[in-house]
Amino acid sequence: MQKNKGKFGKALAVAFALGLWQIAAVTVDLPILLVSPVEVLVRLTTIWQTENFAGSIWFSFYHIAGGFLLALLLGVLLAALSARFPWIETMLWPFMITVKTVPVASFVVICLIWLSAQNLSVFISFLIVLPVVYGNQLGRTIDFPTINQVIPETNIIPRFGAYKSYVQVHGKHYRGITNIGVRPTVGDNTKVVMETHIVGFSGNLYGEK
Repeated sequence: MQKNKGKFGKALAVAFALGLWQIAAVTVDLPILLVSPVEVLVRLTTIWQTENFAGSIWFSFYHIAGGFLLALLLGVLLAALSARFPWIETMLWPFMITVKTVPVASFVVICLIWLSAQNLSVFISFLIVLPVVYGNQLGRTIDFPTINQVIPETNIIPRFGAYKSYVQVHGKHYRGITNIGVRPTVGDNTKVVMETHIVGFSGNLYGEK
C-alpha cells in the first residue's frame, strides 16, 4: 500500500512538472528558448523519419560506448597499480579530484579547442567514467570492499555519516563500518545509499538479502 502511494505521488509530481513546463513555454512563446512538452512529444513521433537518423544514433552510441570501455579498462588497471604501489595513488590523486570537482561543461569548452567535435563524446564519457571506476575498484583492490544496501522508502533514514554497525552473515556476527549518504559523482546524486564494510569477512554477498 505504501509503495503504491509513493508511485501515485511521483506520478502526480511528474504531471505537475509537465504542467508547469507547458505553462512556461506558452508564456515565453519562444520555442528556440523553451519548447513545450507537447511539441517535444510530437517531435519524438516524427524524428525517426528524418534522413540518416539510424546512422546518427549508431555514431553516438559507439563513440560513447568506446569512451566508457576505455575508461573501464584504464580505471581497473590504475586501481590495481595504485593498490600495489601507493606512490601511484598519491600521484593520481590531484588528477582524479580535479576531474570529479570541475564541471563537465568546463572540460567541453577546453576540449573543443583541442579535439574535433566528432571525438568529443568519446573523451567526455571517458572523463566521467574513469574516476568512478578507479575509485570503486580501488576500494575493493585495497581489501576494503563494501556491500551496498537498499533503504526502503518507508524507513526512517538516520543522519548522514559513518556509524559503527553489527552485521549477521550466514548466522555469524561481524562488526562493521556503515556509511549513509549520497554519491555526488555517481548516478542519481539525490539517492541515499548505505554501504557497509564488514570487518573480517571475505566473500561475495551480491544478490543476497
